[in-house]
Amino acid sequence: MENKTFKPYIPASKVLPELTFLSIFLGSLLAIVFGGANAYLGLKVGMTISASIPAAVISMGIIRKILKKDSILENNMVQTIASSGESLAAGVCFTLPVMFMWAKEGLTATPTLLTISVISIIGGMLGIFFMIPLRSALIVKEHGTLAYPEGQACAEVLIAGEKGGAKANTVFSGLGIAALYKFIADGLKIFPSSISWDIPKNVLKGAGFGMDVVPALAGVGYICGVKVSSYLFAGGTLAWFVLMPLIAMFGNDIVIFPATVSVAEVYNQGGAAALWSNYIKYIGAGAVAAGGIISLVKTLPMIVRAFKDAIKGYGQKGENTLRTEQDLSFPTLVIGVLVTSLFMWLSPTIPVDLLGALIIVVFGFFFATVSSRMVGLIGSSNNPVSGMTIATLLFATVILKATGSTGINGMIGAISIGSIICIIAAMAGDASQDLKTGFLVGATPKKQQIGEIIGCVVSALAIGAILYLLDAAWGFGSSEIAAPQATLMKLIVEGVMEGNLPWALVLMGVFVAVVIEVLGIPVLPVAIGLYLPISLSTPIMAGGLLRWWIEKRKTSSEEEREEAVQSGVLFSSGLIAGEGLIGIILAVLAVVTVGGTSLGDKINLSAMGINIGQIGSVFCFAALLYLVYLFAVKGGKRASK
Repeated sequence: MENKTFKPYIPASKVLPELTFLSIFLGSLLAIVFGGANAYLGLKVGMTISASIPAAVISMGIIRKILKKDSILENNMVQTIASSGESLAAGVCFTLPVMFMWAKEGLTATPTLLTISVISIIGGMLGIFFMIPLRSALIVKEHGTLAYPEGQACAEVLIAGEKGGAKANTVFSGLGIAALYKFIADGLKIFPSSISWDIPKNVLKGAGFGMDVVPALAGVGYICGVKVSSYLFAGGTLAWFVLMPLIAMFGNDIVIFPATVSVAEVYNQGGAAALWSNYIKYIGAGAVAAGGIISLVKTLPMIVRAFKDAIKGYGQKGENTLRTEQDLSFPTLVIGVLVTSLFMWLSPTIPVDLLGALIIVVFGFFFATVSSRMVGLIGSSNNPVSGMTIATLLFATVILKATGSTGINGMIGAISIGSIICIIAAMAGDASQDLKTGFLVGATPKKQQIGEIIGCVVSALAIGAILYLLDAAWGFGSSEIAAPQATLMKLIVEGVMEGNLPWALVLMGVFVAVVIEVLGIPVLPVAIGLYLPISLSTPIMAGGLLRWWIEKRKTSSEEEREEAVQSGVLFSSGLIAGEGLIGIILAVLAVVTVGGTSLGDKINLSAMGINIGQIGSVFCFAALLYLVYLFAVKGGKRASK
């Protein structure tokens, strides 16, 4: 229901600088920085984070403390542009790496930078265009109903701007510490960033344990909290300590597709990791696919309601008189959608025909509406973008195959459709959070929407180079850049188009998801934990436990405890950004050669015998967690003074 009495922080009658050269420049820079970091994180672990709050505090630190300007709406514009770039990167890294994988298999050519940029811009633009007509219905009229948690949290940070300098220092500290840590671990290679052990056969044959001792995963765990982290870890535990030992115990001399040798030979040749790669990832794929579809089915009432609100709101707004009610005009949106759709159909750059373009427009508006409402209820972090993409891929691949578009051409068409839909859903959800922040602080929606478009274009022009760089350095699907979400999308498209999926294993995963749902546990996080190696969910769990410990500390006041948690979130955001940036720099060093040797190999101290081993890695990771704790406690004490 519409809240008629709500008054934003900056009243509609007051005009402040918003869409300035400074906010565009700083927002675009942060869009590239956090977009690159999120692409690295998404390709490594299959999860991304929101850049709104860290971008807001960095902006305040620069604009307020360095430039001595007092402009909350400029700061809001910076976070709007920056988070737009970060969301686009999330949509891209979940899907487009599939084309790189097919190129390595000799099935097609590597996608060009132009192709990647055009697909990214089209998906981003449609996501923004589809969401804008929903703003009045979802953000204004349902202000008291839909929380938009990240949007509200970002507004609170902006309004508490007098503390922005200290908070910005926390983000920068996390960024610097993570950068140094990552460079020592994966640049100089003084200690391994990934450690693992196989459980002895006489104790629990087939089981294994590991941990990627890196800053980003600890940061993800802290930001997600102990509940989500425990779901991920539960999925990993189910896979590595239950399903894999069962396969090893009862499989023995049986050959289970897709492996070509017996289970015993698979285990003897590659240990627990080989059991995971040959069997568990297919069970996990089935669980994730089923979890995504279950999540969509459960939200059907919400979907119907969102569509009704969207249809009622179209073209009924009339002329705006207040600055805080101004959107891009409806004719502008219609023209934008038509031009984008026609270009998508007619451009030779994008492998999508008329049928594919129609699928994108219909599913795109459908999932933009779903995404915009869902993030209002459950937040961007829990928005099942992967589930929406999986549902689109299944439908699109079946339709394309039925209409005669088969083989690699059909698969490329399907993944192109899925990529654009994934970007649309991610961008629509992000735009909703940003516009909620603007609604609370008193921004001009029209200017924010222009900022969203700027962030989309800037990030789209940069993301292709980042993908090329990461693939050239390590290769998508490798241990360094596993690209778990993209690998899952690849399995689905190939499985439907060519019928080469191990359906028995996939169906096991489907029914694991059903059991989890019956127990009343959120399916997607457990399924993702089942699908990922346990070495990824373990450090995430460590970060979640640390936040739980800080939340339960006995302090002098509730305000001190809340500020400590928030300071830890900001520091963790810096950890993720710092590792992502150094990861990209290390990728540059890996592909640049001097005298036939890459610069990455030249700085490798491990090759000279300087390495403190796995035990050293554990101590370094423990020290990193302790630093998170110290910065969180410091922030809490600062609030209590």
